Amino acid sequence: MSSSSATVQTGSQAGPVTRRGLAMVVVMTGVLITAVDTTIVVLALPTIERDLHVSLASVIWVVIGYLLVITLLATQVGRLGDMFGRVRMYAAGFAVFVLGSLLCALSWNEASIICFRVLQGIGGAFVTANSGAVIADLYPREQRGKAYGYNAVGWSLGAVLGIILGGLIVTYVSWRWIFWINVPIGTAALVLATRVLRERGERASRHLDPGGMVTLGLGLFGVLWAMTKLATTSLTGEVVGYLAGGVVLLAVFVVLELRQAEPMLDLKLFKIPMMAPSLLASLFQGLANFAVLFLVIMYLQGARGLTPIHASLLLIPGYVIGSATGPFAGRVADKVGPVIPATVGLATQVVALLIYAQLSLTSGLWLVVLGSVINGAGASAFFPANSAAVMKASPPAVLGISSGMLRTFANIGMVFSFSTAILIASRSISRGLAFAIFVGSTSLHGYLAAAFTTGLHAAFYTSMAFMALAAVLSAIRAAPAVSRRPARS
Repeated sequence: MSSSSATVQTGSQAGPVTRRGLAMVVVMTGVLITAVDTTIVVLALPTIERDLHVSLASVIWVVIGYLLVITLLATQVGRLGDMFGRVRMYAAGFAVFVLGSLLCALSWNEASIICFRVLQGIGGAFVTANSGAVIADLYPREQRGKAYGYNAVGWSLGAVLGIILGGLIVTYVSWRWIFWINVPIGTAALVLATRVLRERGERASRHLDPGGMVTLGLGLFGVLWAMTKLATTSLTGEVVGYLAGGVVLLAVFVVLELRQAEPMLDLKLFKIPMMAPSLLASLFQGLANFAVLFLVIMYLQGARGLTPIHASLLLIPGYVIGSATGPFAGRVADKVGPVIPATVGLATQVVALLIYAQLSLTSGLWLVVLGSVINGAGASAFFPANSAAVMKASPPAVLGISSGMLRTFANIGMVFSFSTAILIASRSISRGLAFAIFVGSTSLHGYLAAAFTTGLHAAFYTSMAFMALAAVLSAIRAAPAVSRRPARS
């Protein structure tokens, strides 16, 4: 019996394969519900703003707060997985996520919805940071690309469900149901996780890094607060203070990490040839791509005047194609290595962004569908290959830390993508009006619509530059990958 099968052995020949398949379903479910919450909440922002009387400048934190806490906790909960068991921490994540979702559905004002979204993000951090390590425990190195491909399917299906359910729920029911639906799904996933998943990785003694987490968190918060303020107001002393304070705290974070025995971000992992470019490629891909969904929705709802449900339906084909591409790209990564499929995927996304940058007030909506399809295929080629590259390069004893670092770098890119997009897109019209369009509470017509579309072009071209940088970082992994290939054969 192989070591990878030992985790799911049931006493029959079919047992290990069957239990591994069930385990993969559990992991995919975790990714799916976190993906649902990423897209579904965006469509609900206008109704949340009106119903809970959330200020226009604060409603963006319903999304950013969720992403920020996942970013801060990713490496720490991955470390807890190494210490106390990845499956145990993964299951705990489902429990916290379900509780956070329930409380979000019961929110009564601005403070409550943001706080409960933070709690939901804590659960999401436990799920996403440990999922990569759980897969690495389940599958041998030569099969992990395929497994991460199926994980990408979970993300794509979740994004599709988020778009469809979000449009339907917000239009015909109540925004509270975008959180209620997580309760039965998350509970079922929790039951399956406790019954199907088994601990395999050896426990390791780890220490948490609260100093690093606090300085990184406050530093990112300061910079993000300044950026979101600039989206609605002009440059003031307060904005400069938050920005400067954030930058200083980020510098303090780097100094602390260099002196820590077990830092939040283990810079020693960057000495592994495949690790540094893989993590940085993930960061710039997130910086470039996470804003795309919001930019396109801004165009469709703001400049073209489409309803949320009609705008979201145009994006579904891209996620469908992405879900079909993921497993295939994962198998390619297993056969030829991660460099080619990851780099091709990023280059494909550059093409999609170029298409989006050509949108005008008279463009056929089929152009949006085309860009969505190309972007979905490119993303699904990149994610499984890049995840496989990180987990294959990681020493077995720190799989949880490596998985958490991958999520941290991706989420840092995603958090800043949100703010960067609106800052650039709002340069052509008043900041307040652009922000209102961004959260879907108003639309434009005539000259303002044309001017705002020009601003969106600048945002798409900026995303293209970030995506091209990610592709370059991905491509430079080719030399070390080649040098290790004979050792694997």
